[in-house]
Amino acid sequence: QLQASGGGLVQPGGSLRLSCAASGFVFSDYTMTWIRRAPGKGLDLVSTITASGSTTYAASVKGRFTISRDNAKNTLFLQMNSLKPEDTAVYYCTNALGRGSGTQVTVSS
Repeated sequence: QLQASGGGLVQPGGSLRLSCAASGFVFSDYTMTWIRRAPGKGLDLVSTITASGSTTYAASVKGRFTISRDNAKNTLFLQMNSLKPEDTAVYYCTNALGRGSGTQVTVSS
């Protein structure tokens, strides 16, 4: 099971930290990914972190977002800085086993 949290309403330029609590599988064994769905659009890959800690980012968020994981706490994070209105979306954490519940991020003044 994957459950994202930490979303909310933030002004442009602000920050949010998303968390994803994982259970029911060996978290440390899996590559984890954040994806998002903006209003009226399809799913976009945001960032990935492998089991060994290697990270990748979409060009649109590189330099602003940071993905991390705490294997001891079975938790995935996404630190989002310098947020833009176009970052508004429902954010989900996923792995090869599936996708969890999302958290809404709204960037607006």
